[in-house]
Amino acid sequence: MSAPLRIALADDQALVRAGLRALLQGLGVAVALEAEDGHALLAQLPGAGIDVILSDVRMPGLDGIAMLERLRARGDATPVLLLTTFDESDLLLRARDAGAQGFLLKDAAPEDLLDAITRVAAGDSLLLPVSTDPIRARYRFHDERPPSDTFNAREVAILRLLAGGYSNKEIARSLFLAEGTVKNYVSAILDKLGTRDRTRAVLKAITLRVI
Repeated sequence: MSAPLRIALADDQALVRAGLRALLQGLGVAVALEAEDGHALLAQLPGAGIDVILSDVRMPGLDGIAMLERLRARGDATPVLLLTTFDESDLLLRARDAGAQGFLLKDAAPEDLLDAITRVAAGDSLLLPVSTDPIRARYRFHDERPPSDTFNAREVAILRLLAGGYSNKEIARSLFLAEGTVKNYVSAILDKLGTRDRTRAVLKAITLRVI
């Protein structure tokens, strides 16, 4: 029988850490160390034999992204899985650039938490939003009529993944949604943008700076 995965857990809220620790232990994952911010995490990591770092994005002191930047700067390639919410799309792009292997929604189901940790430990990356600046610099969509309605944070996240060329199935797996739910979101996005297909929707969203 293989040894359990060893996790480093960082969150500034003690109750959240306790809940995650209990959940992870129930899933057969060992919480080898805990920290209340990035400084404490970085101090404890050397020699701890950690497989995956599970860290909140927003923490006082040294937050998850700053911690990740310092971790990579000192040559530590330990996979990092960030706990996040959909209203942090700007932070997700920064975290991707800093070297995060993936993002996990704070309301993810236990089985999805285990799947994400296992995949990241095995060297996989959860789908990350893509930068649209290069596309915007080269192409402008001819239809610049405003959308019929505003976009919520989840729709923006899906649009960014569409811009990366990901399928509904891949988006569903990354965002822990049912494939049918993603399909419904994509249909709503097309309707709001007044476009016929995903490619036109992405290009128009980029032109209008929705993403």
